[in-house]
Amino acid sequence: MRAMNTVKAGCDDPKDVYSAACPCRNMLDLLANKWSALALGALDDGPQRFGALRARLQGVSPKVLTQTLRRLEDHGLIHRDVYPEVPLRVEYSLTPLGRDANVPLAHLRTWVERNIDRFPGQD
Repeated sequence: MRAMNTVKAGCDDPKDVYSAACPCRNMLDLLANKWSALALGALDDGPQRFGALRARLQGVSPKVLTQTLRRLEDHGLIHRDVYPEVPLRVEYSLTPLGRDANVPLAHLRTWVERNIDRFPGQD
């Protein structure tokens, strides 16, 4: 995992999501992304390989899934395990931080599923 700079110039409170210059805005952007939220939810069932994640997240392209998984790994939400086998085997799993983030995201996913009929144009 790459080290990230968590302090930005012009940010008085690094925990103020409403301040454009604060680092928590980047994390909110990552977690609010539909593919991030869905990938974290899929990994809640346990470690999975890329192909299994792609099959579960219907409609995601390999490029977007790769980018999403890299961002989640860079932010410490998932772990990528590479097994030296032939062919190479790679599995993704949630980190403790990812499991924590998944709690409110699971509530959001459930809320959307339960209330989809209430949104205009969802007939």
